[in-house]
Parts: sequence; C-alpha cells; structure tokens
Amino acid sequence: MAIEHPEIDLAEYIELALLQPAATREHLRDCCDRAVQYNFPAVCVYPSAVKEAAELLHGKHPGVCAVIGFPAGATTTATKRYEAQEAVENGATELDVVLNLGWLKMGDSESIYREVASICEESGQIVKVILEMALLTPTEKRLAAEICMDAGAAYLKTSTGWFGGATLEDVRLLKEITKGRVGIKAAGGIHTAEEALELVLAGATRLGTSRGVELLHQRNSSR
Repeated sequence: MAIEHPEIDLAEYIELALLQPAATREHLRDCCDRAVQYNFPAVCVYPSAVKEAAELLHGKHPGVCAVIGFPAGATTTATKRYEAQEAVENGATELDVVLNLGWLKMGDSESIYREVASICEESGQIVKVILEMALLTPTEKRLAAEICMDAGAAYLKTSTGWFGGATLEDVRLLKEITKGRVGIKAAGGIHTAEEALELVLAGATRLGTSRGVELLHQRNSSR
C-alpha cells in the first residue's frame, strides 16, 4: 500500500544516528556528508565524535547532538554534567541525556529533577531526555515525562534503541502528556518509511535513526 501524506517531508524530522561502538572517522564523515546532502536537522553521535562532527558541519544546516550517560543512564550526576559541558564546548548544540532508571523505579523524583535541571541550566543547549519507555510501567512513563518537563527538557525521547524501540502507543502517550509543551523524539527500531510516517502522524517531532537515507529512498520509491 502506498504511503500517503505527501505534505510530510521525513527529512525534516530525521536525526541521523551514528552510535555503533566501533564507528570510525570514515563512518563519521559519511554520516555528516549524508546529513548535509539530505538536509537533516542533526546528527547524533557519541561525545568522543562531537568535536570532529562540529568541524565537518561548521557553517552547514545540521546540528550536532551528543548522547550523555548513554546507554544505561546510571553514571553519576557529576559525570553527566561534565560530559554534557565538554560536549557543548566541543560544539554540541543538542544533548540526548539518558534518565537514571533506578531512581525512577525507586520513586526518587527529586534526584531525577535535580540532575535534568542542572544539565539544562548549565549546558544552555537543547536537552532531550531519553526515558527508555520499554522498561517502564504506564505510571512511571507519566511520572518521568512530568518531572523532565518541569526540569526544563526541550524534548522527551522514547528510547536508546538498546532495550526496545519506539512504539506508536508510547508516542501517542507522550503527545497526550506533553500537550505540545515539548518535542517528542521517537528512536529505536524504525525500519521502514511507513513506520517513520506513522510515528510522525502519532506525534513525533523528531526521529532518531541510523537508517535515515534508506527511509527517504523508500518514501520516494513509493510515490
């Protein structure tokens, strides 16, 4: 069945991810070149790749997003703050920060709030908090979303992709909770252009994927 909604340009939503642990400089250059070629809003990389990515993308449209506390979120707040600040100093314009799931499971809302708020305030950049929704109960999903919005997060992100991917149900839930106050980034397990489009229609305002170019080619071939 043909994919509809031709008015939606998927390229405007895609953050091209390069998060394979063994990625090389050649992989990074290719990722940045493709982000420029297809006018993606950002590339998403490990902190060690931020400086080179920022140099490759200097003066160009895509921004540089760095993952912080990735993928488990269990490093200390001081470590995350340092990692975030160093990434910003190296050229990151966005930060994807993994939530401390242990604190959430224990009901330690105050620690979560302090950590997210401090990174938002000190970095001065766009912060997206990764909730890892596949590991949470419905009550925990709502609590995490509310805490992170109150702490200043600009986006809520569904997943790292390491423990389960984005689902339509979770994106719809975040849309209901956020009511347009923050963005929603769906990430993990987006294999087809149709899946990507469905996530956008459900409420995603960004898509995190390493398959960005493949998704656009699928979309174009379906028209």
